[in-house]
Amino acid sequence: MAVPSDAVPAPPGSRNARNGRKITPPAVSGLTGPRPHTGRPLVRRRDRIARPGDARSGAECPAREGGWCERDTDPGCTGELMKIGIIGAGNIGGNLTRRLTALGHEVSVANSRGPETLAALAEETGATPVTVAQAARGAEIVVVTIPFKKVPDLPAGLFAEAAEGFAVIDTGNYYPRQRDGRIAGVEDEGLTESRWTERHLGHPVIKAFNGTYAQDILDRHRPAGAADRMALPVAGDDAAAKKTVRALIDELGFDTVDAGGLDESWRQQPDTPVYGLREGVEAVTKALAEASPTRPADFRG
Repeated sequence: MAVPSDAVPAPPGSRNARNGRKITPPAVSGLTGPRPHTGRPLVRRRDRIARPGDARSGAECPAREGGWCERDTDPGCTGELMKIGIIGAGNIGGNLTRRLTALGHEVSVANSRGPETLAALAEETGATPVTVAQAARGAEIVVVTIPFKKVPDLPAGLFAEAAEGFAVIDTGNYYPRQRDGRIAGVEDEGLTESRWTERHLGHPVIKAFNGTYAQDILDRHRPAGAADRMALPVAGDDAAAKKTVRALIDELGFDTVDAGGLDESWRQQPDTPVYGLREGVEAVTKALAEASPTRPADFRG
């Protein structure tokens, strides 16, 4: 699992064929870089008032511009708490767990090794460690952030007990040479990566965070309107789910750009201009428009 949950570094010296920039994708958990730490005090969900210096900021609560509120007890705080399941506890999954619990959401987190291996993350964040089969129970949003090739191994009936109208976020990327091997659905049928994932999950997905550096989730969130606020592309066919996901990303401290439906999500796959881009709405919109549907040679199996 990686950052994006399953990202693999590009080959040394690789450059984006369309803009000439050196490719420096996020590090892979277990392959490069130390485990990230927030450096913030322990944050428990629901039972505390945010204070200056914590991960939660007043600007992230629409009812308290420039201030602080306790979501569960302050009737003036309109931010909605949700139950969120995260499948994958690598860098993206781990840092989403940290930020979402800090914002007050109820998070269940799972990995392939079992809940007992998530004790440290649970102690740090207040998230509930669960098995993969339990991760979506009651969840209004489910984040699938595992290596691409592992998606077919997820248990049947994964979403059977999810909340009505739940949304699924897919953070995955296909790396045929570095990790995943050749996958016919992508290579021969021409499916976008998230369309292939959606077929295996049996539920519509929203593609987001696949080109986001994991550490940015902790360090680069900004209040709405900030000049240096980053924007993330978001693709998907389900309008209601996309709205929910974009609102959550906004709460996390990032703008969003609608990247179209899943069949257009090649615009944000690895080695596209927007992949790993740390810019605002205008630059992200431009990068999406400049993408080519031809899969780069380094990302073909």
